[in-house]
Amino acid sequence: MKSFSLEGSLRNDLGKKASKTLRKEDLIPAVIYGGENNTNFVVSQDNVRKLVYSPEIFHIDLTIDGKATKAILKDMQFHPVTDEIMHIDFLEISEDKPIVMEVPVVLEGHAEGVKAGGKLSLEMRKLKVKAPYTQIPEQLQINVSHLGLGKTIQVGALSFDGLEIVNAKNAVVCAVKLTRAARGAMAKGK
Repeated sequence: MKSFSLEGSLRNDLGKKASKTLRKEDLIPAVIYGGENNTNFVVSQDNVRKLVYSPEIFHIDLTIDGKATKAILKDMQFHPVTDEIMHIDFLEISEDKPIVMEVPVVLEGHAEGVKAGGKLSLEMRKLKVKAPYTQIPEQLQINVSHLGLGKTIQVGALSFDGLEIVNAKNAVVCAVKLTRAARGAMAKGK
């Protein structure tokens, strides 16, 4: 997992009015929890842009008024109309404590069903995994070479070293779907 450095400053004024004033100054109210106590702070809109609008996952080296901690991005709230970031939640992490995090899925190989005229469909772009943050990979690679026409790969069929997959076991990760042309070819073959 890649690391991302972020600086913030402590926030004393809490509440709607104070938050609104901060947002006008291009600052985002944030909170970090998971440690001894929750800490309210602010971060700059420009500093979090590469963290938020990225398909990659990061552990964050967070410095709040000189105090350094490691964290992950846990949740964000966006404005319903402008899509501006309204609030960010961070979770403090340590090497010995497992965390639950969504990891992007990458499909590898050329599926047999695609060669037969089907269409490969990625149903779940991310999977939730539980592990210490040092063991979480940047992406989960799934080989689909053996996947035939009309077949699926479910979460229960997957396993990764050191990771516990939290998603439902019967959830479909990817599938090779029959296309209209493939159905026509199958009907003519009978």
